[in-house]
Amino acid sequence: MPEPISLLLLPGLLCDARLWRDQVAALAGEAECRVADTTLDDSLAGMARRVLATAPPRFALAGLSMGGYLAFEILRQAPERVTRLALLDTSARPDTPEQARRRRGLMALTRSGQFRGVTPRLLPQLVHPDHLAGPVGQAVMAMAERVGRDAFLRQQAAILGRPDSRPDLAGIRVPTLVAVGEADVLTPPELSEEIAAGIPRAVFHRIPGCGHLPPMEAPEATAALLQGWLKA
Repeated sequence: MPEPISLLLLPGLLCDARLWRDQVAALAGEAECRVADTTLDDSLAGMARRVLATAPPRFALAGLSMGGYLAFEILRQAPERVTRLALLDTSARPDTPEQARRRRGLMALTRSGQFRGVTPRLLPQLVHPDHLAGPVGQAVMAMAERVGRDAFLRQQAAILGRPDSRPDLAGIRVPTLVAVGEADVLTPPELSEEIAAGIPRAVFHRIPGCGHLPPMEAPEATAALLQGWLKA
């Protein structure tokens, strides 16, 4: 039997290994999955160095949202180590001035003792309306609480400092999957379409019935996409 593929999974902002739990289980036997800890560094460069220090020599790489920003940074630092790439619900663009202003405002509130994680008020930005009430919404809020205040501040600082990755897209030569929840309001589908158009031979999918977190909202469909991508 062939050796399992090494697959490195990168969570998004306020996400931990729970984000990818169902895909790790579904891919058992096909891939040796590792979920990176993205809570310890306040820059994408620092996150990437930490990930690369413990990663296998060569690996497939999948990232969602902030994990996609980190995937671009890993490709900048060590492109020769990445065998294939999956980018879910992310953007190659830096923050707009308005996005940066809102992000700094959230950081200021958090520093003043008002960290709220993901509250019911914020949940509609993350998941499809069908998933607001029930186990998915509850799991998203619990995940944010586990990640916590200090890691949230570090992650937001890293996101604020990210470069424009659009100039890098044409140089990505590994098999690439780009996927997005069709109802994602944080990183709308047109941003994923832009990424897919910029990467040679990238494969693009919209995932129905999903917002920003398809691995939790549509775990089987997301796992199937990753299985096909690993076999491509």
